[in-house]
Amino acid sequence: MSEELNWVDASIAELSAVQLHHLLKLRVDVFVVEQRCAYAELDGLDALPTTRHVFATDAGAHVVAAARILAADAALGEKAAVRIGRVVVAKPYRGTGLAQQLMERVLACCQVHYPNSTLELSAQVGVDGLYAAYGFEVVSEDYLEDGIAHRDMRLIP
Repeated sequence: MSEELNWVDASIAELSAVQLHHLLKLRVDVFVVEQRCAYAELDGLDALPTTRHVFATDAGAHVVAAARILAADAALGEKAAVRIGRVVVAKPYRGTGLAQQLMERVLACCQVHYPNSTLELSAQVGVDGLYAAYGFEVVSEDYLEDGIAHRDMRLIP
């Protein structure tokens, strides 16, 4: 991957309408269409002022990798941990190392905006090695979410 990417770390209020459109389009293209999962991708959590969106855009300003970070107080009233989710890489960029770059950006964002927080995520089985490489540990049995095997993972500072 020789293309120069532009990285963004922003709340929804800091995004342009075009950036938000491209971000949501990538997520729908992968999670709803490609993975054939009919679910409420737009769940209202993107718009919370404490939610961070970390993503990369290509030269055409299209989002090619993204993740959403929910502050502990926004994590659906569950445990007091920051939730990383909606981690996605566009199909043409898979296998290029972009997922690792994305995770490095996500973890840096967490250090800035949510320092010393426990981080949690729901990993698709098969890509959980990506998160394990950054110290995340499996904390649940495998389970199905929208017909796809997942496992919960946690990183404690």
